[in-house]
Amino acid sequence: MTQTPPPDTPSPGGGPAAHHAIVIPASVPMISLLGPHDEVLRTMERAFPRLDIHVRGNEFRLDGPSSDAALVEDLVGELLVVVESGGTINRDAVERSIAMLRNRSAERPADVLTTNIISARGRTIRPKTLGQKRYVDAIDTHTIVFGIGPAGTGKTYLAMAKAVAALQAKDITRIILTRPAVEAGERLGFLPGTLTDKIDPYLRPLYDALHDMLDPEQIPRLMAAGTIEVAPLAYMRGRTLNDAFIILDEAQNTSPEQMKMFLTRLGFGSRIVVTGDVTQVDLPGGTQSGLRVVRDILSDVEDIHFAELSAADVVRHRLVGEIVQAYGAWDESQRSQQRGGPAGGRTTHHQRGLAPRR
Repeated sequence: MTQTPPPDTPSPGGGPAAHHAIVIPASVPMISLLGPHDEVLRTMERAFPRLDIHVRGNEFRLDGPSSDAALVEDLVGELLVVVESGGTINRDAVERSIAMLRNRSAERPADVLTTNIISARGRTIRPKTLGQKRYVDAIDTHTIVFGIGPAGTGKTYLAMAKAVAALQAKDITRIILTRPAVEAGERLGFLPGTLTDKIDPYLRPLYDALHDMLDPEQIPRLMAAGTIEVAPLAYMRGRTLNDAFIILDEAQNTSPEQMKMFLTRLGFGSRIVVTGDVTQVDLPGGTQSGLRVVRDILSDVEDIHFAELSAADVVRHRLVGEIVQAYGAWDESQRSQQRGGPAGGRTTHHQRGLAPRR
């Protein structure tokens, strides 16, 4: 990629205006940079409204504030690295790359978008956000990692990809996936079948992720051999798990006692990843979540890492991120009202939706 910046001229919006040309190597198909129907180009235009971006052949022409032009030049350079490494670019990847460049994060967008965990079933699984990249790096460097964040941030999916990669590399000899089956008591007692049949729906997301990462015919064979085990948390009691990659999912639904029980299953040569969302606790009223208190207990213990993921790390449909943010704002407004309202005064009968006393 070459850049040819002619002299700057004053900009009506303030500051010098840039007239830059970014020449893309002829070996790079422009469709890979522009996206289908110019999706990537349109994303750049929305992100930099003060900048006129034109594409002529294999050249980007930028007219507008120098600061914006410099960011776009950096962005195109990062996207080129992704394309040349065999990756694909879409609107979400571009938006996240722009956010990283604007925040001047230590990690380059290309480093995040080209970190491959495993290639399976015709696609490569990799982190897609800065938070996910830091989470994956923490799994590589710590024995116990807690991945805490809202739905859609890839907490469990990425942990399972790391587990499969470790198994394929023969770093461990088995994978153990577990979840607390909170609803497997009286509320499901009327369902037919054994306890395993009743609990199975709560383990189904783990099976689904496995099917994304392994050939379907491999999974029954690996499970029959005990190389992969998917079980409710209660089945972990009394065991010591050596040479294993152990994942506890939905950990917000553990009690402090269950969390202690699980963590002390750690054996030699093993790693543990605990995932959960502290805003979605399904425990019976009055029961404290083990995931909420474990940080206070273990924050100073060496080789244990707490990775925080946020709505910015949601990689599902874009609406999921907006839904998470909207619910977070609503929860905060409810807490504010419970504390006495936005102005700090007492919540009135009218604010609570009650008729005033007479």
